[in-house]
Amino acid sequence: MLALSTGITHTENDVNSNDDPVPVPIPETEVRPSSVEPTPMAFSRTPVDSEPSAFKFVPEDLRAPWGWIDLLLFALLAVAGTFVLGVVVFLGFRASGVTLTELRVSARMQGLFNIVCEVLLFAGLIGYLALQIGQRFRAPFWQTIGWRRLEARRLPRALAYVGFILGGFLLALVVQIASAVFGTKANLPIQALFEDRLTAALILVLAVLMAPFVEETIFRGYIFPVVARSFGRVVGVVATGILFGLLHAAQLWGGWTEIGLLVFVGIVFTYARAVKQTVLASYLLHVSYNLTVSLAFLVGSHGLRVLPPGP
Repeated sequence: MLALSTGITHTENDVNSNDDPVPVPIPETEVRPSSVEPTPMAFSRTPVDSEPSAFKFVPEDLRAPWGWIDLLLFALLAVAGTFVLGVVVFLGFRASGVTLTELRVSARMQGLFNIVCEVLLFAGLIGYLALQIGQRFRAPFWQTIGWRRLEARRLPRALAYVGFILGGFLLALVVQIASAVFGTKANLPIQALFEDRLTAALILVLAVLMAPFVEETIFRGYIFPVVARSFGRVVGVVATGILFGLLHAAQLWGGWTEIGLLVFVGIVFTYARAVKQTVLASYLLHVSYNLTVSLAFLVGSHGLRVLPPGP
């Protein structure tokens, strides 16, 4: 952080023989007010804050210009957006000729309804973050939200990328084995989304192409810096991972082992973000993890020909 300060050096001078003070000329350079305006702080070095000194020892990857109030407003926006979009999409389905009975009993209609709501919510939340960072904080979106280049000090950059992709695959393998051995045998709410072939295919595509980008941007890019800055990286990693897992709990309700495993996955993702100081690291893990799980589902369902029963 850059700070401008001025100081005046006071000197004592000998007095003359009549004990009258002798005026001492002060150099103009010490009293002339500076005509140079303070240099504006660049975001890459110091975030916008009313108390800049509070960020003096904060690592650069945690110097997000938003705080807890912004996180609270974002959470309220997400909750309100979920409700409003649900109403809007419902009215849109009804206007297109979908009956209430179809929405209640048709697995395809329910699946499409949930998919449309989720896509619109994701787009709205990312759009809000882009507007907030660009318009309110006047900062570049991608760098500010944590999407920085993946640094590989001793390895070729391509090899570092492959390492994280392989890590996501291994993480998915461990979680799938643990879920098969220790997980619940009862049907979970998420299985209702896979009763129809079309909606199952769309969910698998979104799980690879959209969900990792949006969730990493929100959890590891927007939430983690504030928590870690306030309580330290360790608490930030654990708290963000727990929040990530719990926000998926409704889909896995009743499967406490599965929820615990997802919390563990969230902690691993956040740990990668904290260590490498970029969302790109956790994104590579996430997209590889989801791709592995999706491919496993395709194999287990014989190419979506044999779908699991609903809950």
